[in-house]
Amino acid sequence: MNVAELQPIATLIRDHRWAALATQGSEGPEASWVAYVAEEGFSGFLLHLSRLAAHTRNLLDNPRACLAISEQDKESGDPQELARVMIQGRVAIIPAETTDYRASASRYIHCLPQAKRLFTFSDFLLLRLTPTKARFVGGFARAYTLDAGQLQEAAAFP
Repeated sequence: MNVAELQPIATLIRDHRWAALATQGSEGPEASWVAYVAEEGFSGFLLHLSRLAAHTRNLLDNPRACLAISEQDKESGDPQELARVMIQGRVAIIPAETTDYRASASRYIHCLPQAKRLFTFSDFLLLRLTPTKARFVGGFARAYTLDAGQLQEAAAFP
């Protein structure tokens, strides 16, 4: 893929912090909204979620998930022209009391400082969605499927 294809993906991911999270519930698919923090090289996406939330319980039962990030609606024009990326992957708990947890929590709080107080709540888990593939739609007739390596290539663009 070339710069013209990868740059908008990196911009979309970096310019947002709120995404739809699709999980599989006991009665079918469910979607909710969550904050996320992209890790270096888009190798993972950090989620800090409460065990009390249905989406977290769904992830503990079935770790396959998808994050959907969209350009903000301009409230004019065709909304189907909005850029969006869907990042599919598997979610795993980052074990507390590990170096990985401390580094990931620090990154999360650095990017979302308002979340710091939530790290004191015992029902919250720090999770990592590790991408397996992504689908980018940049508007009409501009769609690309990327594997995890190509998504990491996109991260190289400012």
